[in-house]
Amino acid sequence: MAENTVSGTTAPQAEPEPAEPEQGRQSFWSTLVHFFLRRREASIVIIAIALLIYFQSANSDFLSTESVRTLFQYFAATAIIAAGEVMLLICGEIDLSVGQVFALAPFIMYFAYQNGLPIWVGIILGLLVSALVGLLNGLITVFLRVPSFITTLGALFLLNGINLTISNAFPVLTPQLGTFNEVMGHGGYSEIIWAVVIVIVMQIILSYTRWGLYTVAAGGNLLGASETGVNVKAIKLRNFMLTSVFGGFAGILEAFRIQSIDPLAGGTAIMFAAVAGAVIGGTALAGGSGTIVGALLGTLVISIIKDGLTFIGVNANTFDLILGAAILVAMIVNVRLQVLREAGRQ
Repeated sequence: MAENTVSGTTAPQAEPEPAEPEQGRQSFWSTLVHFFLRRREASIVIIAIALLIYFQSANSDFLSTESVRTLFQYFAATAIIAAGEVMLLICGEIDLSVGQVFALAPFIMYFAYQNGLPIWVGIILGLLVSALVGLLNGLITVFLRVPSFITTLGALFLLNGINLTISNAFPVLTPQLGTFNEVMGHGGYSEIIWAVVIVIVMQIILSYTRWGLYTVAAGGNLLGASETGVNVKAIKLRNFMLTSVFGGFAGILEAFRIQSIDPLAGGTAIMFAAVAGAVIGGTALAGGSGTIVGALLGTLVISIIKDGLTFIGVNANTFDLILGAAILVAMIVNVRLQVLREAGRQ
C-alpha cells in the first residue's frame, strides 16, 4: 500500500493565537466578582474604606491619632460582645440580656475587691457570674423551650433591676492598680488588642473546630444535626454561656478604660450595636451562617459612621435613622448574595 507522505517534511505547526486583552479583563472581573460572592467580609471592607475616605475628605482631623484611638476604644467592647452574639445567632438564638451582664460583671469584681480579695479573683468571679447568667438563659431556652428572645428579654429587665439595687443606682470608681489598669483596658490601644485577639481565636474555633461546625449545623438544619448525633442542646448552652462571658469581660475592660463602673453602662444600646454589627457583617438572623471577622468589620463600620457624622456636624438624632437604613440594606444584600451563592453551587 503506497504511503501518501512526503519524506523529510513535517506539517506546519499552527501558532497559538495571542490572548485578547478583552478576555483577560473579563477573566479578572469574573474572578473578582466570584471572590466577593464567596467572601461576605470583602464587601464590608470596601464599605469601611469608602467611609474612611469620605469622612477624611470632609474633615481632615477624622484620621488623626486621637480620633483613631477614640474610634478603636468605642467599638472594641462592642466587637467582643458581637463575637459571642455571632455564635448564638448562627445556631438560631439571640441574647438580649448581654448588655446588662456588661454592667453586672464589673460590680461583682468591685465588691470582691472591696472585701479584700485580689483583683484577679474579682475578675474571675465576675466572669463566673456572667457564665451563670448565660447558663440560666440557655437552660430556660433549651429545656423549657421558651424562645430565646423572650428568655433574654426577661433576663434583661431582671439584671437591670439587680444592677440598680446592688449599686443604689450610683456609679463607683474602678480600683487604681497602675500597670494592671493599663493592660486591662485603660491603655490607649489595650482594649482593641483584646478584641482582635478574641475575634481571631473565635474565628478559628468557628471555622476549624467541631464546636464551630456543630454551631453552624444547629442553625442551618436543626433536625438534621440532631439526627446525625450532634448534641444541639449542649452546643446552644455553651454558646449562651460564651456570649454572657464575653459581655462580662467587655464590661470589665470598659470599667478599667473609663475608670468608673456605672449600673447604666451598656444596656440595650451596646447589645443592639453588637447584633447590628453581626448582621451588617454577614451573619444571618435566621441562623446557619456568619463569621466573627465579619462582625468585627460590621461594628467598625457602625463606629466609623457614628464618629464620621459627629465630625461633619450631623445631628446625633439622625444616627439611628442611618443605622437602621444600613441594617436594612445589609440584610437585602446578604439575602441576594446568598441566592447567588446557592445558584453558583448548582
